[in-house]
Amino acid sequence: MFSRLFQRPRRERTIAALYGAIVAQSRLPVFFSERGVPDTLEGRFESVCLHAWLVMRRLAMGGTATAEFNQALFDFMFADLDFNLRELGAGDMKVGDKVKDLASHYYGRVGAYDAGMAAKDDSSVLESALDRNLYGSTLPDPAHVKVMADYTRRQLAHLETFPIDRLLSGELEFAST
Repeated sequence: MFSRLFQRPRRERTIAALYGAIVAQSRLPVFFSERGVPDTLEGRFESVCLHAWLVMRRLAMGGTATAEFNQALFDFMFADLDFNLRELGAGDMKVGDKVKDLASHYYGRVGAYDAGMAAKDDSSVLESALDRNLYGSTLPDPAHVKVMADYTRRQLAHLETFPIDRLLSGELEFAST
């Protein structure tokens, strides 16, 4: 009985630590100052989505053993987005709908990024997905999009070798930017 009382808060702390590492990586100044990602609320959301997808894709490789943890990470991410929207002053009645929209957008990105990774012989698919999503309504320099596509592939290759048990304990290391 006591183990259940202490297990949940520990798991929540672990998920919070993992999500914190995702957010920290997504907010590195290099993305905004050197790679053209818009330094706006939308650009920051897109950067978090990209990095969350990288980690959640790795967790998904663990199959059913990591599915619940992966879902809890997703839920934590959107609870944080809900909190942040409220902190920014969004009306309570609209926050729920906005978070649902953001979740829908996230799933769209997952599909686009997964398709980009599946098209191994055609780098334009991932670059197009990044252009549409990470860069949003801006007109990015094609060189920036290419650098971010290379970065994304490098991160996925690194995370594919990163031990899942370390992710499940809240540890995360990205490859160099």
